[in-house]
Order: sequence, then C-alpha cells, then structure tokens
Amino acid sequence: MTGSNDSSPQPQLQPQPQPSSRAERVALVIGGTRGIGLATARELAAGGATVLLTGTRQQAAETQARRIADDYGVPVEGIELDLRNLASVGPAVRAAATRHGGLDALVISAGVMKSTPLGLIDAPVAREIVDINLLGAVEALQAAAKVMMRRRRGAMVLLASLVGECGAAGQSVYAATKAAMGALARSAARELGPLGIRVNAVAPGLIDTDLIADLPPALIEARCAQTALRRIGSAAEVAAVIAFLLGDQASFVTGQVLGIDGGLVL
Repeated sequence: MTGSNDSSPQPQLQPQPQPSSRAERVALVIGGTRGIGLATARELAAGGATVLLTGTRQQAAETQARRIADDYGVPVEGIELDLRNLASVGPAVRAAATRHGGLDALVISAGVMKSTPLGLIDAPVAREIVDINLLGAVEALQAAAKVMMRRRRGAMVLLASLVGECGAAGQSVYAATKAAMGALARSAARELGPLGIRVNAVAPGLIDTDLIADLPPALIEARCAQTALRRIGSAAEVAAVIAFLLGDQASFVTGQVLGIDGGLVL
C-alpha cells in the first residue's frame, strides 16, 4: 500500500466535458436523405438537435429537411453535397458550421455498394466506391474536426459495415472501404481525444435499406436464419445507437466499432 508520504507523481485528472443541452446541438448528417442517414437525421431532430443533412441532389435534401422540420419543430437544413467531388466536401462542411455557429456532431452515412465479381472490377467503378465511401469521409471528418477543435468538444460516428469485418463475395472494394472506416474511426479517436472530440463507428449487419434492394430474397432469408434474432434490422434501430454514441451518455466511449447485426457475428 502507498503511504501518506509517498512522493511518486500522481495521475493528473483531466476535466470532464461539460454536457450541452440537446436543443443547442448542431448535427451534420452526411448522406441524410435515405436509409440509415435519414433515420438518424430524424432521430436527432426528435431529440431537439438542429440538423443539417446532405444529399447528392439539392431538391431531395430540401424535401427531407422540410419533412423533418415539420414533424419535429426544429431547424433542419438540406444541403447538396456529392462526395465524388472531393474538393467540395471541406468547404461545404465549414460553410454549414459557420451558418449555424458551430458543429457538435457529425454522422457520415453516405455510401455506395456495387456488387461485382473480383475479376470484373474496373478502375472507374472502384474509384467511385473509394471516393464516396472513404476519401469523401476523410475530407468531411477533417473539416468537422477543425470546427470542433475550437470549442474542444464534439462527437462523430462513421458508418462501417459487418461486410468490412467478415467480407462478402462480389463486394471486395466495398468491404475494403468499410473496413477502412473502422480503422479511420479508431485512429481519429486517438488523435482527437485529447482535444475533447470522440469518434466511433457502427457496423450494421443486414438492415432494411435500399442498399440491399437488389440482393436475392434467398440470400436475405439465409442471412436472417444465421442471425441470433432471426430477423432483418431496421434503419431506425441503427439510428438509435448512433444517437446514443453522439450523446452525453456515451461521453466516455470513443474509438469503438459497434456491431449492430442482431447477433449475426457472435
């Protein structure tokens, strides 16, 4: 036991982040017009956050923004942003943050999945997947981090995938980008943690979104049979976990890749 006269250096306690009112938070959802991104935008709005959501078409982004604003009575802005245009990502994030006095939360949900046998993948298709799923995410994360650093607080959630951990035939490039998202979250968490910024990722399994619309029904049934809960997941279920990771109740959670797969991987 250590005596009272022990002169060894004591650990320095870091000040805990001060929680901010949910209503004061500004959340940016990249890819917020459909699927998990849209469900997340709605979940955050339901909690009182000001929500900025992006889509590849301005009209679609504005339409979803109006619907969410009408449903929940909070400010919602629709922003056109195509992650294939990498040079536009940083300026769009910074401009949105400037318009709303800062940025407290970032969700990167935009992604594309194209099933192609390994021997038939061509460079333009591979490049598009990498640009949207990974490089665009890096640009958004960098820009948001610089904004959050000013107040030394913030939280980010990146969308990885179960496929990134387990692989899938015909989805080699997609799987590679999603595996990279997990690594990006872990690395960014180490770098940004001392600045009060948390970074996590979620890895959904089989979720009922348009990304799986083209999968054969037999494949979906087989995956459900392998899942402990014996069913497909919903975008709303993923959104609820994302909202938790962004909130004050998860203030000591960072650098994690949380599976949301109904027990498909145990």
